[in-house]
Amino acid sequence: MAFQKAVKGTALIGGGAIATVFGLSQFSQHRNKHGALVQVQAAEAVPGRKEHLPTREQQLAALQSGAEFDVLVIGGGATGCGCALDAATRGLKTALLERDDFSSGTSSRSTKLIHGGVRYLQKAIMRLDFEQYRMVKEALEERAHLLQSAPHLSGALPIMLPIYKWWQLPYYWIGIKLYDLVAGRQCLKSSYVLTKSRALELFPMLRRDKLVGAIVYYDGQHNDARMNLAIALTAARYGAATANYTEVRHLLKCSDTGRVCGVRCRDVLTGKEFDVRAKCVINATGPFTDSVRKMDDQEVPNICQPSAGVHIVMPGYYSPDNMGLLDPDTSDGRVIFFLPWEKMTIAGTTDSPTDVTAHPIPTEEDINFILCEVRNYLGPDVEVRRGDVLAAWSGIRPLVTNPDSKDTQSLSRNHVVTISDSGLITIAGGKWTTYRAMARDTIDAAVREHNLEAGSCRTMGLQLEGAQDWSPTLYIRLVQDYGLESEVAQHLASTYGDKAFEVAKIAQVTGKRWPIVGKRLVSEFPYIEAEVVYGVKEYACTAVDIISRRTRLAFLNVQAADEALPRIVDIMAKELNWSEQKKKEELETAKTFLYYEMGYKVKTDQLTDSSEISLVPADIERYKKRFRMFDKDKKGFITILDVQRVLQSISVQMDENTLHEILNEVDLNKNGQVELNEFLQLMSAIQKGRVSGSRLAVLMKSAEENLRRQAIPVDRSGGGL
Repeated sequence: MAFQKAVKGTALIGGGAIATVFGLSQFSQHRNKHGALVQVQAAEAVPGRKEHLPTREQQLAALQSGAEFDVLVIGGGATGCGCALDAATRGLKTALLERDDFSSGTSSRSTKLIHGGVRYLQKAIMRLDFEQYRMVKEALEERAHLLQSAPHLSGALPIMLPIYKWWQLPYYWIGIKLYDLVAGRQCLKSSYVLTKSRALELFPMLRRDKLVGAIVYYDGQHNDARMNLAIALTAARYGAATANYTEVRHLLKCSDTGRVCGVRCRDVLTGKEFDVRAKCVINATGPFTDSVRKMDDQEVPNICQPSAGVHIVMPGYYSPDNMGLLDPDTSDGRVIFFLPWEKMTIAGTTDSPTDVTAHPIPTEEDINFILCEVRNYLGPDVEVRRGDVLAAWSGIRPLVTNPDSKDTQSLSRNHVVTISDSGLITIAGGKWTTYRAMARDTIDAAVREHNLEAGSCRTMGLQLEGAQDWSPTLYIRLVQDYGLESEVAQHLASTYGDKAFEVAKIAQVTGKRWPIVGKRLVSEFPYIEAEVVYGVKEYACTAVDIISRRTRLAFLNVQAADEALPRIVDIMAKELNWSEQKKKEELETAKTFLYYEMGYKVKTDQLTDSSEISLVPADIERYKKRFRMFDKDKKGFITILDVQRVLQSISVQMDENTLHEILNEVDLNKNGQVELNEFLQLMSAIQKGRVSGSRLAVLMKSAEENLRRQAIPVDRSGGGL
């Protein structure tokens, strides 16, 4: 009876909410319909694309030519590159400067979702906030555009919302249906309700206890860094002079009017400084918005309130291949997503105030918070281990400050465009999904403020780099025409779109019967050496650019990225004529990046000199016996020679470099040997779940089992012929 009343009450309230939202949705669609058609037609009138991508040297030459640009954008994230693309396609002479690499900041460290924001719609309805509603509506429209403009980099993803209380079923169902309704014709697929048995069939890792059922809705997912890069490359093809690793030192102002008229900048790679003149300068620097605004006016108040969001990556077996999970109500009121991505599983995010930094670091506290929330939703037969965290990163959201808010979670993701007295235009706030609309509003403001001769926005319906001739079956041609592995071909097609053929053409012959071409950087990932060469053509200047943004290796597995680094540096050295000293510096810089920014430090901290050994006496004796099988001389430690000797006795071949890497993972003292205490610390950490996938532990266990089998006498083994 109580449940029926709850359902009736919720249905009445939900019916009113649906009616209200439906009315708003119809009004919004009617208002935007004509504008959308005009924009699609405008996209067809965009000036021609360059067939050949200009080199970075050519782009720098254009910037240093002395010519005045119509628009100069500071910032190479999604919004900045979107502004450059919007301006260039309107026929404006455009420049873009980025002090690091394209997408090196927040734009590569997202949840990888293209979404309207379910929780923002909830706030809009509960608070009757029309601005929040408009933001969700716009984001859902932009979601559809983004999925169409780069289908090789994005796609629809079903996300499950598990229900553990009966009253939540109608409540969440109404909310998700409203989400579909607001999307209108842009709805990806209609949401639906699942029974308990069906939910467990689709997501077998779910906690069964008290599960009532589930609701599944659809949002978009993408490869964020590659999407950002595709926007930058498309802008370059339409004539924008884009340069990464070019830092703005200060703004230039006209002596008579005091208006901003350009920037003084520096090529970070060479140290050369030069001026770039422009009629309009746009500040699109995300979390660094206020630092550029203060170049214009030291007294201006801050408008951005940075918020840190940490994500972790776990093995793919933690989630189904094509079903995400949403925890709408975590222990502290935040939302946690649990999503399949690149055959791995992403979990996040956190939301906490932070200082602005170019190198945000994930903390152990945030990682453990996410793991704890994940444990709440997975069944007891799935052991969620700290050691299964393969990578972790922190991204800084550039939220717009609301003076009345008490914490960052209550801040809206709306964007604002401001114009200073000196003419500096700043775009701040917003979210990844709405980058195109943010760029449109920014360039509209620039055209008005600076009287630029340009038409309306032409990016609606515009396809990004790699999308023009892409099809879902393109990878088959790569397999048939070039002899690539199917997995590698699918990866190239979904990463480069129709440009995958250019990568395949430069892929090296393997010398094997199959695959014919395509040498992998690391065996367990489909990234090949040719991508490093092609990455340099895509403006990659450092090893970090390759492991984190041209490929996503650092975001998927820090240890695999670390193993691939020497080969990546060797290939880049040939392409960029690096000296031995430069190669050494690049290797060290990339390892530092992995250690601090991608979670390698917090991963290795799970096994330290001071790690507690909490093993029962029987286990200690068992592991000591295993250790002594390698330490025949009773030295108290084992070296690479000891391991080689045992492997030879069981007819196992392993190259010396690999053995060095395996021992180095456990060699806490870094003295070239693994002592008994270090081995016991390792086994204790494995039992606790803090460490997983230790190659030394697996190797020693396997060797022990092989030696035991060899020692069994023939008469006791059942005889023989």
